[in-house]
Amino acid sequence: MKNLVIVGGGYGGIKVALGLVEKGLPEDVNLTVVDRNPYQSLKTEFYTIAAGTVADRDVRVDFPKHEHIQYIYGEIDKIDAENQQIVFHDRSDHVPYDFLVVALGCEDNYHGIEGADMYTESVQTFAKARKTGMAVGNLKANGKVTIVGAGLSGIEVASEIRESREDLNIRLLDRGSSVLRAFDPRIQGYVAEWFNKNDVEVLHHANVEYVEKDGVCNNGVCFVNDVTIWTAGVRPSKVVRELPFKKDRQEKIIVNEFFQVPEQPNVYVIGDCASSIHSPSAQLAGIQGEQTAAILHCILRNKEPKKPKEIRLKGTLGSLGKNDGFGNMMNQPLTGIVPRLVKSGVLWLNKRH
Repeated sequence: MKNLVIVGGGYGGIKVALGLVEKGLPEDVNLTVVDRNPYQSLKTEFYTIAAGTVADRDVRVDFPKHEHIQYIYGEIDKIDAENQQIVFHDRSDHVPYDFLVVALGCEDNYHGIEGADMYTESVQTFAKARKTGMAVGNLKANGKVTIVGAGLSGIEVASEIRESREDLNIRLLDRGSSVLRAFDPRIQGYVAEWFNKNDVEVLHHANVEYVEKDGVCNNGVCFVNDVTIWTAGVRPSKVVRELPFKKDRQEKIIVNEFFQVPEQPNVYVIGDCASSIHSPSAQLAGIQGEQTAAILHCILRNKEPKKPKEIRLKGTLGSLGKNDGFGNMMNQPLTGIVPRLVKSGVLWLNKRH
């Protein structure tokens, strides 16, 4: 029997699993999905957990049940590429593999800033988002929250907390001269105006020097603070960074056109862990997962796989609370209720796999 193991049950990993079973697995293949949680986390919605605006159950779904999919739950310590096995923190048994799909996602990148890893909250895992939600929810009236980073995650966290708690003093530290630097200027202006109307302070040209338990030091000015939330960049998970494969400058593993690691072609890497011309996103991971399933369908039958089609993303969507939003859709900038409704529709579809 051949063991095909998928590490990471997120957007990409589940697309691989579903694609393989829908196409029909060969009888000599065991398919195993490994994840730390017994459910699929909808990571793009973790900002709602941090703000306390939805329940846990609203941003997770049960893993698809199928007679050919086995699930193993545990915290991965390392991927032993030499011996082709998965080693766990919290389990004594190891999981061997003949084929491996790495879809472990990312974690916060603290850029070496002193105190950032110790004194900031996060939205990068379900457990960390819950902890952030507790910290924000337990604040007394007029508490102070600082969000470091004004990309998509920072914008959604700040706006959702504002909608949740009108009394809080919210500050957003933006390294650039405008929020959402990767977006159309029209969207940047719309979001900036939203923050102005909703009393969210935005400080541009931020340079966080260090973080303390009760504050953030930015450009020589130290702000007293109750909760600091870090959304200032991500990097591949530590397990992936420790793999002995070639990586790009962002520490992502370099793969070929079939998502294979050139040094070990039986290892496939997708999503936030794989080097790509595209920025990390759930949409990208999902497409790569579908393409990897088609490739493996051929490989497992000793057939030559077709070269995947060039990936074309449909756009990016963001929320400003529950009734407002923004996005680039089909290369067109949109603001207001329409992109927010589309984002809700995408979430609805993701919940139904």
